[in-house]
Amino acid sequence: MILQVLAIVLALGLLMFFAYRGYPVIVFAPVFTLLAVVISGNALLPSYTETYMSNAANYVKSFFPIFLLGAIFGKVMELSGAASSIAQTIVRALGSQRAILSVVAACAVLTYGGVSLFVVAFAVYPFAVAIFREADIPKRLIPGTIALGAFTFTMDALPGTPQIQNIIPTTYFGTDAYAAPVLGIIGGLMVLAGGLFWLERRRRQAAEAGEGYGTGHKNEPEVLENQTYPNIWIAALPLVLVLLFNYLLSRGALTVNNWYSAELLKSFNIANVKTVSSSWALIIALCIGIAAALCINVRAVQGKLAAGLTAAAMGSLLAIFNTASEVGFGNVVKTLPGFKLIQNWILGISDNPLISEAVSVNILAGVTGSASGGLSIALEVMGKTYLAAAQAAGISPELLHRIASMASGGMDTLPHNGAVITLLAITGLTHRQAYKDIFAITVVKTITVFVLAIVLSLF
Repeated sequence: MILQVLAIVLALGLLMFFAYRGYPVIVFAPVFTLLAVVISGNALLPSYTETYMSNAANYVKSFFPIFLLGAIFGKVMELSGAASSIAQTIVRALGSQRAILSVVAACAVLTYGGVSLFVVAFAVYPFAVAIFREADIPKRLIPGTIALGAFTFTMDALPGTPQIQNIIPTTYFGTDAYAAPVLGIIGGLMVLAGGLFWLERRRRQAAEAGEGYGTGHKNEPEVLENQTYPNIWIAALPLVLVLLFNYLLSRGALTVNNWYSAELLKSFNIANVKTVSSSWALIIALCIGIAAALCINVRAVQGKLAAGLTAAAMGSLLAIFNTASEVGFGNVVKTLPGFKLIQNWILGISDNPLISEAVSVNILAGVTGSASGGLSIALEVMGKTYLAAAQAAGISPELLHRIASMASGGMDTLPHNGAVITLLAITGLTHRQAYKDIFAITVVKTITVFVLAIVLSLF
């Protein structure tokens, strides 16, 4: 049995190592999956075609529209200048005296409005450089500041956020994007306060040491003073529409739960509309947001639309298939003999499903270097177990949703995380220069999740 467990640990370790080294997960996830299968003595080809591929395909079927539409929405917001307009307005309104807060706020507004994390980093970076240079704050603090605004509380804590990390749990728990709103707001405020405390402390330490913005940096953006962007109220309209229609279609008067009869849904093998309604609501909301964003600055978008849509589509394909590969990996692993021991160990950490869930999601997000990947694997493998345990303990599925979502955005930002690597590339900084502050934000996020889970377990 020890060999069975080692087979899984070895496969996970190799997957993390190769992902960290920049090798494609799409290629190596099935390789290491089948390695674990061979060591465990299970059937090789059936495990690949019937378990790995079937579950990867089901994941693509469930979430590809959201990946694709989210990427298109972010790209159109970028091409129209709307994303830059929002970022510039917020940064300039708060001023250089609140440079860190202004960058965090700009990232938060864009992320909560549905713009993808990568687009947010590209859009905000030039303004972050301008205001950090003006305030003479070290450039090495920019990645941590962007990470706090884009990769944490607006990604998975605040109720209604259209980011995929907040949508995945709806399929497993029958919830919607607004699950456990009070808990999400409290958790989001805790992460924001803790992150700002750390970053401001680091800024003060640098100032006391006489360290300023610095010179000789790479990837410095061009001066932005002479550039013009759409009016802020027009630029913000697509974000508002996405949030508004996502709410109306999820919980409001237009809720998609009532659009089709139970008999009709059964003919499509949908036993419970709540497992798909959140995705439906977000699909429609993003389509409305895309249409609005296209109308903001037609001339600017027109000549770049074909290339922009191609880039968005290719990016969404890579993202969905990376995550689907990890989901396939997780589903094969759960069929292996050694997994029962690992599952019992995780479940044995605590009798409370919230704490156990937070542990499993955090570990898998850290191992895979992906919030959505780790979350998907954990819920694919143990989602039903957690839901049954929660129902037996009288715990709302909404609490399971919020804890799982927030836990996915904890240890996922280890050094091999794709978003971290991309953020450092955009800013022209290295792990040695800037990762310490990103990791500190990660620790704040992780501690917050466990504090919330432990407090909830006491009641």
